[in-house]
Amino acid sequence: MRFHRKSLLLTNHKPTTNLNYSEVLQSFHLSVVQWIAICFTVFLLGLSKSGIKGIGIIIVVILAFVFGEKTSTGILLPMLIFADIFAVIYYNKHAQWHYIKKLLPAMVFGVLVGVWVGNDISEIIFKRTMAVIVIGSVLIMFFMENRKSTAIPTNRWFSNAAGFLAGFTTMIGNLAGPISDIYFLAMRLPKNEFIGTAAWLFFIINLFKLPFHIFVWETVSAETLVLNSVLIPMVILGFFLGAYMVKLISNVNYRRFVLMVTALGGIIMLFR
Repeated sequence: MRFHRKSLLLTNHKPTTNLNYSEVLQSFHLSVVQWIAICFTVFLLGLSKSGIKGIGIIIVVILAFVFGEKTSTGILLPMLIFADIFAVIYYNKHAQWHYIKKLLPAMVFGVLVGVWVGNDISEIIFKRTMAVIVIGSVLIMFFMENRKSTAIPTNRWFSNAAGFLAGFTTMIGNLAGPISDIYFLAMRLPKNEFIGTAAWLFFIINLFKLPFHIFVWETVSAETLVLNSVLIPMVILGFFLGAYMVKLISNVNYRRFVLMVTALGGIIMLFR
């Protein structure tokens, strides 16, 4: 993932000056199959933000395949923020702010480190390290679940480590989901509190990331925002379908689902 300062995708585009809406979309040169893949991906994004956790890695993998590693992070970010707005409104009353306050400082630091090293980190090292962290964390959580342990980690290093890793990975590749999921599962948050707390945390941190994507990495532009705008209906559809599905899942089954899908995501990252 040795990124170029300019997006490989955008450097092949014509300048957007004097281009109308459809011409900007055509400048991405997307095939029908790619459009279907992108629409499916942002539908999954809506599901994810509604509380169907653990599918974030699938979203990142598909977009990276279509647009490339770095370009995809800028295309995804505005849609993440849009979906975050729905999530914080829908689950606002369930947010546990003391967990957000614990994680946020370390996450901000992680984002800043991610901005700094983002152009130089090896793609292979990053993916393998993330996969090991995710799979290792899931194994620990499975062990704790099988022991029926109700112990909650209270050490400050645990929240700081989780916050830093979440901040760093969300800046580099929008891959903080598995880290935050493991943290909130370890805190034994009930389903709605889990979703509401994560919603506010990522709404804040995604807004913090936005200026870096615009002015430093230059991965968010007028072109990418035009593309985002046509995908919004799929995000909305995914969110409200996911919110309905979440209501049908018990707290126990929700924990199991998040663990299994997160583990699957770690395996996908390890071998993709």
